[in-house]
Amino acid sequence: MTEPTSTPDAAPEQRPSPGATGEQALPQSVASWERATLEKLAMATLNEQRQARRWRNGIRIAWLVLLAGIAFFGWERGAAPADVSKPHTAVIEIKGEIAAGAEASAEQVVSSLRSALEDSGTQGVVLLINSPGGSPVQAGIINDEIRRLRAKHNKPVYAVVEETCASAAYYIAAGADKIFVDKASIVGSIGVLMDGFGFTGLMDKLGVERRLMTAGENKGFLDPFSPQTDKQRAFAQSMLDQIHQQFIAVVKEGRGNRLKESPEMFSGLFWTGQQAVEMGLADQLGSLDFVAREVIKAEDLVDYTLRENVAERLVKRFGASIGEGSVKALRLAPTLR
Repeated sequence: MTEPTSTPDAAPEQRPSPGATGEQALPQSVASWERATLEKLAMATLNEQRQARRWRNGIRIAWLVLLAGIAFFGWERGAAPADVSKPHTAVIEIKGEIAAGAEASAEQVVSSLRSALEDSGTQGVVLLINSPGGSPVQAGIINDEIRRLRAKHNKPVYAVVEETCASAAYYIAAGADKIFVDKASIVGSIGVLMDGFGFTGLMDKLGVERRLMTAGENKGFLDPFSPQTDKQRAFAQSMLDQIHQQFIAVVKEGRGNRLKESPEMFSGLFWTGQQAVEMGLADQLGSLDFVAREVIKAEDLVDYTLRENVAERLVKRFGASIGEGSVKALRLAPTLR
């Protein structure tokens, strides 16, 4: 019997384990997935930013187009009817500070007045006043033009006071045929002032030296950081007195024998509308509608007030007006207030 021959065991076949290839390939596939996901997120974010930017730009362009349209068709008058040949009462508002460049400047008011009186349907003009005063120069120009244009067109001009008609505003009202007030209106303040500040004492305490160089002995006498001499103070006072006398002369010429003069009338004090009527500074109590209905006999009101359009207001707000406050704070021109 033949015994089986003994042979060494064969080495087991080396086969890769089922998971070996997957374990090596897994990190590469994960990295590819992460990269693709990040690219998608980045593209989505970029697209979203682009869309938001386009939306913002579109909104800005739309606003610019709207503002350009409003500026192009900017309002120059109030709600005037198409046919101004029909009988009506013309209204011109004088509100706020009376000053060059303001809505109540001589340029604006006189242009409005000229347009109102030239229209054939205008039966009379009402200056609707609510102002604390302002420049005597601007008020003087308006007063002169009221009298000239009133005589040229042979149409009455009346002043109707709302809350306030003081100083330069009353300077203007004195040129009207009659002045109507509310019993509680503030009227008068016939005087002139020049205001400012002096900091010389404070500078001495702080040890601050003012280095102002001028050519001319009195060139810097209104400088708030320099001392003022008695001679300079007297010079400024004489100038104010002269302007005050001009103001008084205009009031007397405009009001005539209706004035019941008293020592305090031209002292700069102001009174209620009811007191103003008693003193002859105003003629009677009455509102805009009352004057149009009962005095002018034309109830339809047409607003001839020239106003800044939207574009001009935007330019003032974001442009030149940046320094306006500081300029006004340092301005020392005589003011009727």
